Amino acid sequence: MSMDRWFGSLVNHDIFALLCFVATLLAAQEVKGNALGDVFEKKVGFKQRNQNRRCDFSQGSWVKDDSYPLYNEKSCPFIGFNCLNNGRPDKDYLQYRWKPNGCDLPRFDGRDFLERYRGKKIMFVGDSLSNNMWQSLTCMLYMATPHSNYTLSTTKLLSEFSLPDYGLSVMFLKNGFLVDMVYEKDMGKVLKLDSISSAKQWIGVDMLIFNTFHWWTHSGRSKTWDYFQVGNKVVKEMDRMLAFRTALTTWAKWVNSNIDPSKTIVFYQGVSAVHQNGTEWNDPKAKNCNGQTQPVMGSKYPGTTSHPGEEIVKSVLSSLRDQAYLLDITLLTQLRKDGHPSIYATKDRAFVDCSHWCLPGVPDTWNEILYAVLLNSNILL
Repeated sequence: MSMDRWFGSLVNHDIFALLCFVATLLAAQEVKGNALGDVFEKKVGFKQRNQNRRCDFSQGSWVKDDSYPLYNEKSCPFIGFNCLNNGRPDKDYLQYRWKPNGCDLPRFDGRDFLERYRGKKIMFVGDSLSNNMWQSLTCMLYMATPHSNYTLSTTKLLSEFSLPDYGLSVMFLKNGFLVDMVYEKDMGKVLKLDSISSAKQWIGVDMLIFNTFHWWTHSGRSKTWDYFQVGNKVVKEMDRMLAFRTALTTWAKWVNSNIDPSKTIVFYQGVSAVHQNGTEWNDPKAKNCNGQTQPVMGSKYPGTTSHPGEEIVKSVLSSLRDQAYLLDITLLTQLRKDGHPSIYATKDRAFVDCSHWCLPGVPDTWNEILYAVLLNSNILL
């Protein structure tokens, strides 16, 4: 064999060997990648059934799941909205899990949450439905580490749950409208739709979850203000959805001007449904949520398909310079006519509450969605 032929044969052999080696490495890397992907999907529970579709937690249905609730009324020593303790006899409402269309919602992992946000400050700002969600999260975190020390305090409008071992503080600041409400002599309570001067406590928080809507539709004796004011114009009454949009736009401007997205993540707790009229779920004999023990099954609510408050929230959030994450809970709450305290809001059963939610219950799902968004976005503060 000539030197040229021998050298050419050697080169061809080496190239073939090199190609085989590279192919083996790529195959191993693909297997490793798939394995890591499987681990991630098991951890996050986030595998989409259709990989080309973005996961939408707002659309889905409730399915029975005997592994729920995530905690019980006896395991959380500071639980509020405790319907069982107030005499509610049925328990089926505790054992439903929200199943989004096209993906799976991860089960809440309190230990992982605590480690991810060790040393951070989380604040819920809003009305009593914000309080509902805050109380849910405090119980879910407590269950993850029941033997850890905790503190729970309330000073004026601020409630704070802290786990010193993790340096984590989860707060609720009562603020039903997000904009200013002041007392004016000879007028009473004035809701200033274009003014936010009481937001100092929002500054320096790592995660903010805002909420307002519940009180904007109240009228008569349940209304908590006397006048609306925009600029120098003061009126006794105005279109409520216009008032809500004006106030929420003021809040959005504040967020744009005061929040650094590299330091603080902003969520908006969406509009929660009420159940005051059985015709909405095809039960004209039902005056309200009292006596309801089962969800509306399926993924469609028989009543109105759109909610005016929800549409306003989406519109205003789209105007923000930096992203705020909407926890879109409208449909999933519309389907849960059974989840309200009803007459079991208090032991004396003095009124029917079809606005708030029993704990354990529906607000736990709101926090599962919050956790899922944090995982999916890989948000570390």
